[in-house]
Amino acid sequence: MHVRDLPVSAAVRGHYRDSGIDELYPPQAAAVDAGITEGANVVAAIPTASGKTLIAELAMLTADGPALYVVPLRALAREKYESFAELPGVSVGISTGDFDSPAEELGDEDIVVATAEKVDSAIRNGASWVEDLACVVVDEVHLLGRPRRGPTLEVTLATLQRRAPGVQIVALSATIDNPDDVADWLDAELVESTWRPVSLRTGVYADGSVAFDDDSTLAVDVDADDERDDHDTEVTAALVADAIDDGGQCLAFVRSRREAEALATRLAQEDLVAPGSAQTTLDGAASGATSAADLADDIRDSGATETGRRLAAAVESGVGFHHAGLVSEHRALVESAFRDRTLGVICATPTLAAGVNVPARRVVVRDLERYTGEEMSPLPVLEVHQMCGRAGRPHLDPYGEAVLVGDERTADRLWDRYVDAGPEAVESQLTAREALRTHVLSVVASGFADSKPGVLDLLDATFFAHQSPDVDLSGLLDDVADELAAMDLLDVGAADASPPSERDGDALAATDLGATVSRQYVRPETGARLVAAVRAIESMAAADVTAKTALGAVCATPDMRGTYLGNRERADIYRYATRHAAEFTTAPDEADDFEAWLCAVKLARILLEWSEGATIETLVERYRIGPGDVESHVERATWLLGAADAVARTLEADVDVFERVRHELGESGDDAENPDRSRP
Repeated sequence: MHVRDLPVSAAVRGHYRDSGIDELYPPQAAAVDAGITEGANVVAAIPTASGKTLIAELAMLTADGPALYVVPLRALAREKYESFAELPGVSVGISTGDFDSPAEELGDEDIVVATAEKVDSAIRNGASWVEDLACVVVDEVHLLGRPRRGPTLEVTLATLQRRAPGVQIVALSATIDNPDDVADWLDAELVESTWRPVSLRTGVYADGSVAFDDDSTLAVDVDADDERDDHDTEVTAALVADAIDDGGQCLAFVRSRREAEALATRLAQEDLVAPGSAQTTLDGAASGATSAADLADDIRDSGATETGRRLAAAVESGVGFHHAGLVSEHRALVESAFRDRTLGVICATPTLAAGVNVPARRVVVRDLERYTGEEMSPLPVLEVHQMCGRAGRPHLDPYGEAVLVGDERTADRLWDRYVDAGPEAVESQLTAREALRTHVLSVVASGFADSKPGVLDLLDATFFAHQSPDVDLSGLLDDVADELAAMDLLDVGAADASPPSERDGDALAATDLGATVSRQYVRPETGARLVAAVRAIESMAAADVTAKTALGAVCATPDMRGTYLGNRERADIYRYATRHAAEFTTAPDEADDFEAWLCAVKLARILLEWSEGATIETLVERYRIGPGDVESHVERATWLLGAADAVARTLEADVDVFERVRHELGESGDDAENPDRSRP
């Protein structure tokens, strides 16, 4: 099938031809045959780099109205926004934050790119534009099986189908074991293919060579002494150097931030790309990329943290590292430099494989286990397949290779688990109690249902109900409704009916507090914690209500991502907490989980020092956290302080400390007086 045959505008056809697309890939043609341009629901389960983006574009461009593209990550949202914005004659909007807004301005766009959480929050806040949607594309639909993101995506899809009847649903995934199950749920045509524009071979290293699944082998030159010293790292270094010597690029996946940085430091010793030489691509062709030396200077100029300096030093040798501890600006620079071929290799944690477009000729997965908090456990097969799927750059590589690093003892086990086996089946996580409380409150507070039968009607449209049709959710809903009522977030039964015999026990209504909690996009448990904090502040002496009070309250909520507490700092944090105990809403002896309470105090202390002018470098050194952690904590605290202030106003409490501290935190982040201060 040729581009000239597509039912899109001449300008769009010209755009595709100018981009080098004259003929559709087989999976793309199969999607057209399945009705993607005629409003049909389609699930496309096809490998990475096989053309999912164009399938999405064809659906959105031919839809009879606005389209929504749902992504799991902000970085992926920005990437897709920039890609769609190049389409001629198409207006594109993006929304990934501001969880207390309906974002009504998005209703004027032809295509909206947003995270699932943002779409969910917009619905909760009464966004009218969702009712006009003609097409919804869901990228990485296998995330339905994730404990936290899955239920949000599942309920959002079920709600959108009710709010916009007849909306076309297109679901995309490269790694899913049961796409037919998802297709049945969405009443969609299934396009399933293993075709790739660049062939992929996957293998396992052991005893000096890699055995691939196409029966080929690759000898790996590893010094025997080096292999004994650090077997996996030296094998990885040899595999990376071999790929780059052959004109390719490489992604090396490891289990942790520390390991990513350590591997990058080791690989930098190889001088994989000569500093300053990357005005040409790694294959020698002209490129618009900046040099490695210039990139290193950009990283140093944008932040003075030790992590940034380590990244800059590695980058000068053509090596980058990528993990959540980096500030978002540095992660974006590494991704862009790799795509521009300024960098030859990225050492990364598995999060890099979650959707951002960074293909490489060779992928090396060094670490196939990680610590779960209790023990070392094997990585999920789906996660490893996502990493392997990054191998092979269309139009640049003759093939892609994925290598799992093992040894004589582990090679057969790795082969059986990750090469021969398919990924785990996607299973709904909706019945987790925390998820049900959140989404039952949302459905009622947004006005979509006002009774238990109404909520059950929506739940019957979820992936869980499709997978478990014989499960009766009514008893679980009764329990969840009672729990929300105990939190003063939900009214169960028509309390004002008279006589009592006429009261409708199935009626549901969000309380004013429940409506606020839902609109602010915090979990019911967080809402209950904030109510308790507001009541505690009301009883405190005015002199004791400080920034620590507000920050301690929000840092103790389930929605605030926690931090670890090192043994060496535990005593110091405890002394700090004891010294300022009067300023916190929970006393040390009242904490349900003392360790979690100490971690919340640590976070509050970090945020307080940030608001008072401490540099990221100071905080990173003092508290052993990453620069990206500071960035993330400030952002989440700002959101939760706003939610706490909204709760206080709903309760008509004379408490203004949350808004005051939120303002101070925001002002601190915007402070440009000190050029040496890195800002989130």
